[in-house]
Amino acid sequence: MPDPEQPQKPQDEANIVLINPKNPINVAAVLRASGCYRVEKLYYTGRRYPQALQHQQGHGQLKHVDTNNAQAHIASIGLADIAELPRAEHAMVCVELVEGATALPQFVHPPRAHYLFGPEDGSIPQSVIDQADAVVYVPTHGCMNLAASVNVLLYDRLAKSAAASGSDAQIRASRDNNNRLKLKP
Repeated sequence: MPDPEQPQKPQDEANIVLINPKNPINVAAVLRASGCYRVEKLYYTGRRYPQALQHQQGHGQLKHVDTNNAQAHIASIGLADIAELPRAEHAMVCVELVEGATALPQFVHPPRAHYLFGPEDGSIPQSVIDQADAVVYVPTHGCMNLAASVNVLLYDRLAKSAAASGSDAQIRASRDNNNRLKLKP
């Protein structure tokens, strides 16, 4: 039993924050990635996503993107403004092509972080960049899709963690019913 006199080390937690996303299919793909990499919460700002989501859900297109149904167990929380983001014990890490930012391969992920991504058709506002604890970029030639950027960031976080050691049990827990492959002994 933990000693109540000793401060407890916070558990690892990653949250994704989307600033004014416009494409519900991208957000569904972000949710799928979030489920694969054990993100706790997805926050979003702006009105474009809720409006587009309402239209898309009527057409049933989103369930074909989030095939793992991550939206059922990852809370999606709308914020009127980024200032509403709960910051206690979480570093605010902006992921954006910003001069002077740290390249993702050299970045050391904080144990508890909110990872902020800008809209598909814009950038994270300078006022938010100025408040960030860290700003990182994915070294590419050109801009990546929002969902692809989230996948790369979350993979990098996992690959640099102790959980990256991997095992056959992890493989069995991660694959779907269509994959039962094994290496020959």
